[in-house]
Amino acid sequence: MNVLRKILFPFAVLYGWITSIRNFLFDKGVLKSYSFDLPVIAVGNLSVGGTGKTPQIEYLIRLLSPKYKVATLSRGYKRKSEGFVLANANANAEILGDEPFQFFQKFPNIQVAVDANRKNGIEQLLNQAEKPEVILLDDAYQHRKVKAGFYILLTAYGDIYADDFMLPTGNLRESRSGSQRADVVVVTKCPPNLSETEQLSIKNKLKLAENQELFFSCIAYDDYIYSEKEKIEVSEIKEEKKLLLAGIAKPESFYAYLKNEKDICLTYPDHHHFSENDIQDIVIQAQDNIIITTEKDYVRLKGKLPEEQLFYLPIQSKLISAANQFDEKIKNYVGFSSGNC
Repeated sequence: MNVLRKILFPFAVLYGWITSIRNFLFDKGVLKSYSFDLPVIAVGNLSVGGTGKTPQIEYLIRLLSPKYKVATLSRGYKRKSEGFVLANANANAEILGDEPFQFFQKFPNIQVAVDANRKNGIEQLLNQAEKPEVILLDDAYQHRKVKAGFYILLTAYGDIYADDFMLPTGNLRESRSGSQRADVVVVTKCPPNLSETEQLSIKNKLKLAENQELFFSCIAYDDYIYSEKEKIEVSEIKEEKKLLLAGIAKPESFYAYLKNEKDICLTYPDHHHFSENDIQDIVIQAQDNIIITTEKDYVRLKGKLPEEQLFYLPIQSKLISAANQFDEKIKNYVGFSSGNC
């Protein structure tokens, strides 16, 4: 694969050239961006997948929903519906996509919508009887047709965009110069004990502008796994034989948190739709042992695997330092933009 990626280097240069022209046209107003009269926060990345957008969106929901009417707007990757959909009691992962459905199940007090056309999605949300006061755009950093008021750029520890290159040679969706649009950059999936020396090293490598702020976060795993009806402490099942199942980008840390030498690990592509053959294979390999999956996979597997065997492990994004500073920056933007300081 590495050799093939190097062979495709000319296509990476071409792709970078095309995306740079596109960004230039949006920057100069030749291609129109649309702004809206309410706080809009875009969360995204320069690379493809695996930077922790879902826990970052959930962090913002927890931060803002106690005071504001919050809506999330996602594309709804791999959903089987089309156009604008606002989640309701009939929603499921096939209609919304796994991540938006996860938002809908965890946060019943917010609005969850999907639309590949973010401009239309925002307009539809604003036409609802109960209008949102804040909109969180999930995975919309490259969606230049909408001009968000605040951009949060995520980059994963050990795989930062400063060390990457354009697709297909690297994993970047656009040039590293695209980072200049960010108000805040968050280095995600860091070791919880990341030293100040290493933080400074990463900061020097990213070379942010004076108006940009840098934060570092880690993934905090829950102390419990959950099924439809019960929860079990991770410490109780750590040494038991079990089947670990993940259909996410970069599941290594999920396995590392739970795995012992007796466990079976089944890895599927990100956003995988589980077929009947997949389900049969999982049941056969699991036998009578418990099955633990990610929260994102759980919403697609619920109802397909035995209820008494299927559990999921929740995660949260946790800032390593300067959490109050990050929170205040977000709340100040939303308060000022909404006139509710």
